[in-house]
Amino acid sequence: MSPEARRDQLIEYGLAMVGDRPLEEITIDAIADAAGVSRALLFHYFASKQEFHVAIAQAQADRMLARTEPDASLGDPIAILTASMAAFVDYVSENRTAYTALIRGASSSDAAMREVFDRTREVMVARVLDHAPVFGVEVTPVVVMSVHGWIAFVEETTIRWLTAETPDAGTSTGGTLTRDELLALITAALPALAAATIG
Repeated sequence: MSPEARRDQLIEYGLAMVGDRPLEEITIDAIADAAGVSRALLFHYFASKQEFHVAIAQAQADRMLARTEPDASLGDPIAILTASMAAFVDYVSENRTAYTALIRGASSSDAAMREVFDRTREVMVARVLDHAPVFGVEVTPVVVMSVHGWIAFVEETTIRWLTAETPDAGTSTGGTLTRDELLALITAALPALAAATIG
């Protein structure tokens, strides 16, 4: 196995583990045992446990971005946005532990983890801005700031949806949002925000 293939294999083991436990609970020993290698070999590919965690977060972010790539063949900008957001909600639902770790990493003291998050968000922002002219929206500093705010809204709303407990029947809150209600909320927010930026 080539060094690149071995490194990718170790990251795959990490991705599998982060599916059911927090990133900080993934130890070097657990990965080494799962891969059938020594700790020393794992440290040959990753200088530290934190570097390994950053590699897992980057791989998770790359998969999310690949899954949510806008499908230009849909033609209609709203259809493109809706499909991309549906893929986002579904991906995050399937990988909630790993996604939550990525979001939490943005507020950690580790600069490398924050960089993974920042790069991921910049790709998401760029995708939206690429389609702004189709909506008749000129890309200005205000629009760029607004799209960053919308991405943060999508992330926070989705995290709250994933972690919310369903209220008791008969309470005034009436239960949590369904997937489709969440999707409608985050999708409708972007055109509304765009309209606000152009008065």
